[in-house]
Amino acid sequence: MEHARERITDPRPGPPALPPPAAAAGERGLELLVHGVGGTTPEKMLADPRTIRVTGDDTAAVYRRAEDVPESAGGAGPALDERPGEGPVREAYVWCNLTSGNGTRALWLLLLPFMVVNLAHWMRPSVERPGRSVRLYGLLVRLAALTLTVLLVAAASEVALDLVAWQCAGAPACAGRHAWLTFLSPSLSGGWWSPPGRRLALAALAPTLLTALLWYLSHRTWSAYESHRPPTTTAEPAADEGALARPGFWYGRRLGARLRAAHTAAGLLTTAAAVTLPAVRFDHRVGGPALLELLGVLLGVGILAWACAVVTVVCRRGRSEGELDQALDRHLLRALPLGALTLLLLAVTYACLPRPGWQSAGRLPGDPAFGAIMLAQGLLVVALALVARRLHRRLPDSRAAMRGQGGPAVALLACALGGVASGGVAQRVADWLDGTRASITGPPVTLTWQASAIPPVLAVLLVLIAVLARRTARLARAERRRVRAEHPGEPEDPHRTRRIAHVRAMATLTDRAPLILAVGSVATLIAGAGALTGALATGLAPAHAARGAWTPVHVAAEICQTLGSWLVGVGFLLFVTWGRRAYKDASARRTIGILWDVGTFWPRAAHPFAPPCYAERAVPDLTWRTATWTERTGGRLVLSGHSQGSVLVAAAAWQLPPAVRQRVALLTYGSPLERLYGRWFPAHFGPAALAALHRDIGCWRNLHRRTDPIGGPIRLPAGHGTQVDHEPLPDPRAYGRTPEHPLPAPILGHSDYQEDPVFFQERDRLLARLHPDLPAPRPEPGRR
Repeated sequence: MEHARERITDPRPGPPALPPPAAAAGERGLELLVHGVGGTTPEKMLADPRTIRVTGDDTAAVYRRAEDVPESAGGAGPALDERPGEGPVREAYVWCNLTSGNGTRALWLLLLPFMVVNLAHWMRPSVERPGRSVRLYGLLVRLAALTLTVLLVAAASEVALDLVAWQCAGAPACAGRHAWLTFLSPSLSGGWWSPPGRRLALAALAPTLLTALLWYLSHRTWSAYESHRPPTTTAEPAADEGALARPGFWYGRRLGARLRAAHTAAGLLTTAAAVTLPAVRFDHRVGGPALLELLGVLLGVGILAWACAVVTVVCRRGRSEGELDQALDRHLLRALPLGALTLLLLAVTYACLPRPGWQSAGRLPGDPAFGAIMLAQGLLVVALALVARRLHRRLPDSRAAMRGQGGPAVALLACALGGVASGGVAQRVADWLDGTRASITGPPVTLTWQASAIPPVLAVLLVLIAVLARRTARLARAERRRVRAEHPGEPEDPHRTRRIAHVRAMATLTDRAPLILAVGSVATLIAGAGALTGALATGLAPAHAARGAWTPVHVAAEICQTLGSWLVGVGFLLFVTWGRRAYKDASARRTIGILWDVGTFWPRAAHPFAPPCYAERAVPDLTWRTATWTERTGGRLVLSGHSQGSVLVAAAAWQLPPAVRQRVALLTYGSPLERLYGRWFPAHFGPAALAALHRDIGCWRNLHRRTDPIGGPIRLPAGHGTQVDHEPLPDPRAYGRTPEHPLPAPILGHSDYQEDPVFFQERDRLLARLHPDLPAPRPEPGRR
C-alpha cells in the first residue's frame, strides 16, 4: 500500500496546524468514516483498491482514495477543487490495530478480570451534580480493583511458593518426578537451597516477575496508546453535557501513574507477606530464637504499614477531568514501589536465615488469605450496590440497566473471574505436579470450594437461558405475522418468513442482557457466600465436609466438587489454547480484539493493569483531524460512524469546541449509543447527555434495523429538535425476487449499512443542512 503523511508545519504550541488535504470546492465537504468492532481495511471502507495514508502511523491512521489526494501530496489525482460536484471527499479512519496488532496482544487475556472491574467504574447511575456518593462509588471500585491485583499475585504465590517450593520440593516422591526440583529437595540433594525458607525465597521470583510484567505492560501501553494529548480547549462544558465533554476526560495521566505505583507495590507486598508469614510462624514457636522472632514481627509491621500507605494512595485521589491531568507525583511514584521492593528483599533475606529443624509439611497458610480476599470483595460489592441504589433513586432512569445496579454486578463478575482463574491455575498445577495427590496436599480448601460453586451458578443460568429461548420462540412466531403484513400482495415463502422473523427475534436478546447479568450476579453472590462459609467453617473440601450428611446432600457435594474441578480444568485449557493461538494467528488475535473493542473503550480509572484504553488515542485523533480540517478550510464535515465507531465519533464531537461543532454533522448507523452505552453507562451516555450532544452538534441522523442485535435508535427525549432516528431500514431490502433484486436479498443485520441507498441520501441531507449560509470553504494556503 502506498503511504503519504501530512507533516506538521506550525511550530507554535497547542494543536498543530496540519496542512489540510485539498479543500473541496463550495458544496463538497468531507466525510470521515470510522469503522466498528473487529476492524476492516481502508480499501474496503473507501471501496477502492488504491488508498493513501494522509496522516497517522501504523497503529491508527486516516486514509483517502489515491484519486482524492492532490499530486502535490503524493496522490495520483488532480486537485479536488478542479473536480467539483462529485459528493463529499471520503476519508477512512482505521483504528483496528489499537486492539488487535502484534502477537503480544495475546497477553491481554491475562488481564480480563482487570478490564471487567474497570468497566464497573463507568457504569454508575447518572446524577445531576457529582457529590460524595459519586466519589464513594469510585473509591469502592478502586478498592475492589486493588483486591484483584492482590488475588492474582496471591494465586501466583500459591502456585510457586506453596505447591512447588513447599509441598512438592519437600516431598521426595513428588520432587523425584521432576528433575528440575531435585536441587530443592532436602532428601534428594540437601544443598544450600533445600531449607524451606530458602526454597520460598527462590520461588518468590515467580510472583515478583509477574508483578514486574504487569507494571511493564501498563507503562508501555500508556506510552503507546494513552499519552496522546487531546486538543486544548478553554470552553467549559454545559452542565447537562456530562463528563465526556470535559477537556481532561481522555487524558488521566496522574491518576494512572498513581494507581500503577500503588498496584505494583501491592503485588510486591503480597509476595513479601507470602514469604514472611511461614518463617514468622516457625520463629514464634515456644523456645524459638528471640532475635528471629523480633525481626519477623518488625518485618510484618513494616509490610502492614506500607500496605496501609498503598490503600491510602488508592483512596485519596480519583479522576480529575476538568483539565489535562499532566502533573505527576514523582516522589510518590518512586517511593511506593521502591519501598515495597525493599520490604520484599528484606523478607527474602529473613527467610534465608538458618533455622535448624524447620521442615515443610502440609500447606502454607493460604486459606485465611484467600478467605479474607473473598470476604473483602463481597463486602465491597454489597457496599457498591447500596451506593448505586442511592444514586439511582436521586435521578431515576427507566432505561438504565438493572436500575443502576450494572456496576456492582459487573464488579462481582470481575471478582468471580479472578477467583475462578486463581483456583483453576492452582488445581491444574497441583494435578501436573502430582495428579494422584498421594504425596502433596494440594491447593487451599477455599479454592476448591470456589470451583464447586460453579455448577450451581451454571445450572441457574441454564434454566434462565431455557426460559429466554422459549420467549424468543414465541416472539419469532409473532414476528412471522408482522413480516407477512409488511409485504402484502407478494407470494409467501414460509422459509423466508421464518428466517426473517427468527433474526428479528434473536436481535432482541441484547435487551435481555440485564436480566441475565442480574440473575447470574445474585446466584454468584449466594454461591460465593456459601463457599466461603463452608471453607472457613469446615476446613475441608466439599465432598469430605458433606460425609455423614443426608445422602442427597453428600451426592450433590461430590458432583459439584468433581464437576467444578472438571469445568475449571477445561476452561483453563481453553484459555491457554486460545492465548497460544492468538499469539501466532492474526485472525484469532482479531477475535480477541473484538472483545477489547467493547471492553477497553473507557480509560483505566480503576485498574492500571487493565488492557489499554484505545479511545485515549482514537478520540484525540478524530478531534484533531476534525478541528484542524474545519479550521483550515472552513468546510462542512460529516463524522460517519458504524457500530463502535459511532461511539468514537460521538465522543470526539463532545470534545470539539462549540464553534466547530456547528460545522459538523453526525451520521451513525448500527449504533449502540443508546441501546448499550446509554443503558449500561447512564452517567455518560444517558438521555440528558445525548440530548445535549444533539443540541450542540450541527445535525445528526441515526440509521438502524430491526434485525440488528447491536445497533438501535437513539431515543432522544421529546422536544429536542429534528428527529435523529430514521425509521427502521428494511432488512432484507426485498422479500422476494424483484426487477431491482433479481436474486434473493441477504439479511444484513448489523453489517453493510452503506449498501442501502438511504445511507447516501441521509449523508447528503446532512451536508445540505450544515449551515448553508456559511461562506464557501477557504482555499489551501498558497493556492488560488
